[in-house]
Amino acid sequence: MPIYHKLGNIPPKRHTQFKKPNGGLYYEQLFGTEGFHGHSSLSYHIDRPTQVKEILKSYSVEPKIAIGKNIKSLLLKGFELKPEDDFLDSRKAMLVNKDCIIGLAAPRKSLTSYFYKNADADEMIFIHRGKGKLRTMLGNIPFEYGDYLIIPRGIIYQIEFETEDNRLFYVESYSPFYTPKRYKNESGQHLEHSPFCERDFILPNELESHDEKGDFVIKMKKEGMMHEVVYATHPFDVVGWDGYNFPYGFSIHNFEPITGRVHQPPPVHQTFETGTFVVCSFVPRLYDYHPKSIPAPYNHSNIDSDEVLYYVDGDFMSRNNIEQGYITLHPKGIPHGPAPGAMERSIGHTETQELAVMVDTFRPLMVTEEAMGIDDGQYYKSWVE
Repeated sequence: MPIYHKLGNIPPKRHTQFKKPNGGLYYEQLFGTEGFHGHSSLSYHIDRPTQVKEILKSYSVEPKIAIGKNIKSLLLKGFELKPEDDFLDSRKAMLVNKDCIIGLAAPRKSLTSYFYKNADADEMIFIHRGKGKLRTMLGNIPFEYGDYLIIPRGIIYQIEFETEDNRLFYVESYSPFYTPKRYKNESGQHLEHSPFCERDFILPNELESHDEKGDFVIKMKKEGMMHEVVYATHPFDVVGWDGYNFPYGFSIHNFEPITGRVHQPPPVHQTFETGTFVVCSFVPRLYDYHPKSIPAPYNHSNIDSDEVLYYVDGDFMSRNNIEQGYITLHPKGIPHGPAPGAMERSIGHTETQELAVMVDTFRPLMVTEEAMGIDDGQYYKSWVE
């Protein structure tokens, strides 16, 4: 996260003594990326953050691949995914490659009996349905419909729902999420042409500082394995922190669309980027205003990327028979574009209320067994007249 933030109490100088009110010292921890070169934060803990008492068990959570080398366009009916009580059990990988895991989740209950840490990947969780609070070691973030939650790798967290009908679209990325470079100046500040700015971010607040000893289970994902690790102290024992590496939220409803006289290409919708894929937000907007404009997107070839669209809300003008929670995959190698009739019926329309999230990966995606369970089986033929 390329802005500075702090919460709680911190000493005036880093790497110096920070005394507790009743004697003793707080324990400093560098929470950093790319060794000592990338973004980092310094946190101050009541207890040593290194106290592992036991490792209970380890087991594989690697996705099971159904199609390793895919050429078929797919339509996945996301809301057919059955809800489950447990947060991690409900997360189902749909599409994967060496750079990311794209999945769906429908958890009914809050994560309270354990804590979770992804040691390999930054996480982006998009809230399609549900409301609640992301509780983390660096503070809490409220969330609701339309929010992106960006959780850097290594963050220990729980997720608290106020609702039972929760639908999440998530991406695990093995490279960090950033906002696009072209939106920012050399110092990292968002420029005037950016479709959002720093004041739109939902930053951590309500820092929890638990002074508790006991047995605290953290489920830690690492190299396709889940390790159940017992810590001797509560992982939310931070009394203060500052820096640039922390979780945050951003509402898709705060993305200000970029429009033009003729149809604009997908990069104008870009919201996040990594070294290996981009994330775009399609939001309600005015259509093109050239007198002979065609609001529907033109046909285009996926030569260098696989395109994944997650449909959230509104009328998806370019497709036929698309509903909330559907995922479409347009793999590299085959041109795609509006469904038959969509181009013609778009002419004369002045605005759209569609809401969708797009992920374009630079390497091909494999299809999991979970995805095949909700695939309609016919989508790749939908352009035939």
